[in-house]
Amino acid sequence: MDTYSLLREIADSWVLLAMVVFFIGTAIWAFLPSQRHARDDAAQIPFRNDTPDKDETCSGTCETCACSGFALKDLKGQRDV
Repeated sequence: MDTYSLLREIADSWVLLAMVVFFIGTAIWAFLPSQRHARDDAAQIPFRNDTPDKDETCSGTCETCACSGFALKDLKGQRDV
């Protein structure tokens, strides 16, 4: 058996199996309950630099208010229920 065929056979079997196991392990790790804070933090990345306009007169009491940070925290708290 030449070197190419040997390496090809290893790549088609064991390396493929190793990559599948790595993928499944990574997916399980990402969805572990202990990773919830990291997922929530990553989900808020697009909203981190949002600042409300100073001209707006918002009291922050409406349900869809995004003017203050507490509205997002309230929604986050409701999801935990």
